[in-house]
Amino acid sequence: MTKEEKIEAIRQRARKNYSLGYNCAECVTEAVLAVVDTGFPQEVKKVATGFGGGVGLYGDTCGAIIGAVIAVGLVHGREKLPEGDDPKEVVKRSGRQLYGEPGLYRLFNQIPNKVFGKYGATCCRDLAAKWRDQWLCREHALFCREVITDAAGIAAELIYTHWQDSASRPFGRNVENIDQKPVACDLSGKGA
Repeated sequence: MTKEEKIEAIRQRARKNYSLGYNCAECVTEAVLAVVDTGFPQEVKKVATGFGGGVGLYGDTCGAIIGAVIAVGLVHGREKLPEGDDPKEVVKRSGRQLYGEPGLYRLFNQIPNKVFGKYGATCCRDLAAKWRDQWLCREHALFCREVITDAAGIAAELIYTHWQDSASRPFGRNVENIDQKPVACDLSGKGA
């Protein structure tokens, strides 16, 4: 199978998973576990269950995004902290693993940014706002299936791209404004 065929296989398996009864996070996680040799058993998909509906229907980060993060973490997540005798040096090296270039946060940051770029939101409650009174009606379910398919594709792309290449890309939107133009704070109290 080519890289493109593997990515498409993950996308289609995640899409099919939704019709089988898996929740959004489980769909993506299970698809990657089924197609990619992560070294983890299929039972690992249990960690995704609680993230459906933005964490137990709470509506925060879309479960498909979280499933993609879990799936990419199964392949590219760090197994242990850097070694060393000097705790301060270990903390510095740990920070470089996460924030550096390449850095793992750069890799994972792409997932919500790509979903946001396409859908304009990353929170379940915002993505599904128009269906709040008709939760999981046909239109809502079809929409969620598309988000799941896209999130699975993003995860697969990151998994099948050499991690150092993906982890060297600039950050997208992030809480520390890394690689972003600084935004001046309005300290006048008058607002924008």
